[in-house]
Amino acid sequence: MPTHPDTPERLVALEHHLELRDWVGWQRRAAPAAGEQQLELVHTARHVRAIRELCAAGGGEIDADTYVGKRSYEAALHAAGGACAMVRALLDGEASVGFCGVRPSGHHAEHDRAMGFCLFDNVAVAAELAIRELGVERVLVLDWDVHHGNGTAEIFRRRSDVLVANIHQAGIFPGTGSLADVGSDEGEGYTINLPVPAGSKEELWLSLLEHVVLPAATAFAPQLVLVSAGFDAHVADPLASCGLQTESFARIARQVRDAAAAWGAPLGAVLEGGYEPRALCECVEVTLRALAGEGEAQPIATEALLTSRAASQIGRYWPL
Repeated sequence: MPTHPDTPERLVALEHHLELRDWVGWQRRAAPAAGEQQLELVHTARHVRAIRELCAAGGGEIDADTYVGKRSYEAALHAAGGACAMVRALLDGEASVGFCGVRPSGHHAEHDRAMGFCLFDNVAVAAELAIRELGVERVLVLDWDVHHGNGTAEIFRRRSDVLVANIHQAGIFPGTGSLADVGSDEGEGYTINLPVPAGSKEELWLSLLEHVVLPAATAFAPQLVLVSAGFDAHVADPLASCGLQTESFARIARQVRDAAAAWGAPLGAVLEGGYEPRALCECVEVTLRALAGEGEAQPIATEALLTSRAASQIGRYWPL
């Protein structure tokens, strides 16, 4: 749909931007298609079949936000396949960092449900592949998209081998991700939800990352770090109302980069949201530069109220 926020032009603009900058020194690879057996690591066969058949019939509406066209299934296979290929390359030692610039996004897709522009959960598929087939025992999934990654959180809700941490704006789509939701059963404590109010700027985001997420993750000791890298917390984005600047994402990426290096864990990021084309392009560029080693991470003082409140909740499960 031409008026839908998530259009192929997002990636066209991003690729043009990076091509003009010689891909900022990164090696570009094509994203292979995932097989249905890979999707079924985290999704039901019924869900995969339903998306395939709807697209084969010409597409249509899944819900008020989520539409597919004839080639959406093919695109979604390549999005998930790209994330899986990146993880294989990282764990094979081909690189210590990777980034997948793919669409459709994935972090809202649940076990048996497409929603929020997402058909299949690219990061969840890649994480499960790493655990089931590539010998990884512990995966950290950090979601810095402005919208809560409900799909990834639900897929791993009852698991203790995947630590899922979300920093997101409270009170917007999909309406999940309260601080009190810490997972269930064996996964209690392995879900970290850090909602922030509208208008939140980088000081709060960085404070929550440095003083809550990263200490918990250090105790968890991940062997692989995957980032659901949405850029819609940017102040210019039309779908939310946070106040991050372009350079904010570089600062966030530097913190995560250095932490992953300290853990000895390869780091892979997969594109999620970001719906203002110029902001998206600039944010991805600075993130790629930061992940590749540009710039030094700078510590930030604890934001007193919200970080302390979050630490009191998450500190019940992890040493902070």
